Amino acid sequence: IFPVLMMPVAGYFVTAALGTFAAAAVANALAMRIYEDGRLAGLGLGWSAASRRNLLLGMGGGIAAAALVVLLPMATGEGAYDRVGDGRLHWASVLFVSIVLLFGAVGEELLFRGYAFQVMARNMGRYATIAPMAVLFGLAHLNNRNVSAMGLANTVAWGLLLGVAFFRSGDLWLPIGLHFGWNWTLPMLGVNLSGFTMEVTGHAIHPRVGALWSGGEYGPEGSLFTTMAVAALFVYIYKAPVSHQIPWLAGDEA
Repeated sequence: IFPVLMMPVAGYFVTAALGTFAAAAVANALAMRIYEDGRLAGLGLGWSAASRRNLLLGMGGGIAAAALVVLLPMATGEGAYDRVGDGRLHWASVLFVSIVLLFGAVGEELLFRGYAFQVMARNMGRYATIAPMAVLFGLAHLNNRNVSAMGLANTVAWGLLLGVAFFRSGDLWLPIGLHFGWNWTLPMLGVNLSGFTMEVTGHAIHPRVGALWSGGEYGPEGSLFTTMAVAALFVYIYKAPVSHQIPWLAGDEA
């Protein structure tokens, strides 16, 4: 319903992000109210000092990983930093894209690590939950522009990472931070995000390496650099000083 209503006025990128958020928020709120008699905070969205800490740790990890994936080719001379459009940084566009990406990250985490994910974890265990939801997370990106097999594989790997991050922190804030930090950094550095070209900073990075290392038109998420970055982020979330919380719904399984 939401994409049908939004597409004519909002366009594909905004509809993809905000449509997902609207659908996930409504579905999770209804499910919590009908079946659990609870609020969305019970899914791990409670706000506290621990939540803020986990959000910032997630954002820091996501931003650092994305920056390395984009800037490593530049450091070796395998990329060009080119001017696009009028070459100016438009702060209104940066703010707008940042807000859309934030809502998109929250929406996808509610959809794939929210009510359904946590009910499965409570009844089936975490390991029987993380893998199938990660596959669904990858398949949800199947219709993205210029999608590649490597891009889908990396997205599934991200789904595994975000599922593990939920159990590491016991809330949705760590995965939201990782998700948003990564998604925000790529377009701010001037590369495609999951096939989307945004050009909000007036400059773009054009790698001179092959698609296996650059991701081609899909962006860095279709590259081996992202595969390695995801592996590094698994280590990061276990080494970082994450504050563990227990969501009301998932209970001891978290």
